[in-house]
Amino acid sequence: MLWLAIILALGIGSQWLAWWLRLPSILVLLLTGFLVGPVARWATPLLFGASYSINPNAWVDSTVLLQLVSLSVGLILFEGGLTLNFREITGVRSVVFALVTIGAAITWAIGTVAGKYLLGLNWNLAVLLGAVLIVTGPTVIGPLLRHIRPSGKSGRVLRWEGIIIDPIGAMAAVLAFEAISSGAAKHAVAATASGMLNGALATVLFGTTIGVVAALVLAFLIYRFWVPDYLQVPMVLMVVTLVFAGSNTIVHESGLFSVTVMGMVLANQRKAAVRHIVEFKETLTVVLIAVLFIVLSARVELSTLKQLSPWSALFVLAMVVVARPLSVFISCAGSALSWSERIFIAWMAPRGIVAAAVASVFALRLRAQGVEGARLLVPYVFLVIVCTVALYGLTAGWVARRVGVARVGNSGFLIIGADLLGREIGQALLKENVEVLLVDTNLGSVSEARLAGLPAIAGNALSGQVAERIELSGIGRLIALTSNDDLNALATVHYARLFGRAAAFQLAERARREHGLTKQKAHHELTGRTLFGTDMNYEELLRRLANGGKIRKTPLTSKFDFSTYQKQYGGSAVPMFLVSETGDVTPFTSDASPTRKAGQSVIGLVQPQASADKSANGAASDPTAPPRATG
Repeated sequence: MLWLAIILALGIGSQWLAWWLRLPSILVLLLTGFLVGPVARWATPLLFGASYSINPNAWVDSTVLLQLVSLSVGLILFEGGLTLNFREITGVRSVVFALVTIGAAITWAIGTVAGKYLLGLNWNLAVLLGAVLIVTGPTVIGPLLRHIRPSGKSGRVLRWEGIIIDPIGAMAAVLAFEAISSGAAKHAVAATASGMLNGALATVLFGTTIGVVAALVLAFLIYRFWVPDYLQVPMVLMVVTLVFAGSNTIVHESGLFSVTVMGMVLANQRKAAVRHIVEFKETLTVVLIAVLFIVLSARVELSTLKQLSPWSALFVLAMVVVARPLSVFISCAGSALSWSERIFIAWMAPRGIVAAAVASVFALRLRAQGVEGARLLVPYVFLVIVCTVALYGLTAGWVARRVGVARVGNSGFLIIGADLLGREIGQALLKENVEVLLVDTNLGSVSEARLAGLPAIAGNALSGQVAERIELSGIGRLIALTSNDDLNALATVHYARLFGRAAAFQLAERARREHGLTKQKAHHELTGRTLFGTDMNYEELLRRLANGGKIRKTPLTSKFDFSTYQKQYGGSAVPMFLVSETGDVTPFTSDASPTRKAGQSVIGLVQPQASADKSANGAASDPTAPPRATG
């Protein structure tokens, strides 16, 4: 029990540390697993004596671990299927299909040949290693795409490929494993290939059928309200587990296909609401990834690492600069994708938890059968995972910007509301070279915004169609500035799923009275962070603008600090944004104000008359008078 608690704490703590350091979480998880596994197993007896030892292999029984890993991978792929929307694949369907078939075959072939001649594996293990490395890492690609937000179709291609390729790669690994175990690989190549093809067809057809039927039945039960709300998530978890286990029992290793298809069908049906199920599965996936990576990486032994081929670096290089680009460029031939998008897709193939889990499962089975060299399978897969996650995680953003599919940073603002207030704030931000995009249902406001040189689109920001039209490359924050407090709250809740709650802002709600009673404010969990202060609602800001208020940028110095800035305007200034020395723009909110210091600037709504009154009273001769405000 203590070890289970420690593993969970290490897994979640590692992901929090990765978020804090802005590193791919898998890197930190693997490092933590190695530290508490092979490193601690070697160092503990040296530091505390031979009586003290750590044995990760004793944490969980191998048979139990094998089943837990398989089921966890199934749940992870089901969650991945829930994120796939068929509308996203419009225009890239042929590319995705080619990548998961032709591209997968090319990757498998190159991985096999490289495993044989660079790593010195026998053909059986080389074929199995190549099959395992077909899969990319949706649990790695997803966070990277959310961070980079590439423009065009490249992001959709990578997201679909990353999820669909996993059950295909796992199936290829299963077929290779069965060929090795049964000795079929020793017979004629044609017979072996025919057997593998028949097994693949049976797996795909049966898994797809079971997945579709289970998803439709579950959606019908939820839509008809035959399952109460508090039981819907447990019911889905139960069905996924039964479908996975049942499929595997009837057709060997078809469970991954079943649950992936089940997730896709649930995500794209239009009757039953499944958003709460998606959110639960996302949380569950985070926990599963944390535990699996810690446990699996901790089981690697230092003695095994010493047996790795000195050509391991060349093997990784072959997978990165030969297998991936070749498979992408051949698969994208004749498509409408630009060369920039093809290059970016070719530079995104990190391996993740599915590769690690599948390799661990088959390594355990092969070692139990006494297959020579099976213990090297996991270290080689983990080596590829570490190298690809580090390489792509640290360079993908730079490559995306260099080829022109993403802008520098994601600190721009999506502004809901294109009336006078939205336009004034948008222009102030645009002057700081901050990406902005205004959205409004009022065609007149949108036209005026465009005439003022602001990017703006007409439509309801909460509709799925508008969300698909919005180009979010370079944009990572939301500010809701409409006169409708309820719309502002809905917008922040809606886009917090994409940007995070810390990056969703709205104006303060107005104090309203209805039927003689004061209307209560919405619960804080149903609203965003309050901009500019609790008293600065839409009506108050608009009143100040109507009275001659201007949004201006004022530099701060050692003599003219923030308190002096407020005194300069008689306390009437409304600080809105702080511009750092490096140009980063941070909003002022009611819950936290950014640190102000010399060298920075404040963008605020000021009343020129207040400044004029101060000057008339002798403020102009004050040595602490501010530098000339701009804006």
